[in-house]
Amino acid sequence: MSYDKVLQAKSFIVGTKQTVKALKQGMVSEVVIARDADSRVSAKVVSTANELNVPITYVDSMKKLGNACGIEVGAAAVAISI
Repeated sequence: MSYDKVLQAKSFIVGTKQTVKALKQGMVSEVVIARDADSRVSAKVVSTANELNVPITYVDSMKKLGNACGIEVGAAAVAISI
């Protein structure tokens, strides 16, 4: 499951704004997005990742994605750093 990718990553960035920033800086190998996140929130991440040809993996739950990152709130997007 893609949550495992986050758990095994040496470095990751949590949050949509931070993910977009990291994408633009070329620091991201893959983006993980929660399907239950509001599309208005994740749209900028998706479009930026597509523009830069960075792979996107979708997971079911913001809550589970947040837990995989070690935070107590849900996460809409996580960038796995290069």
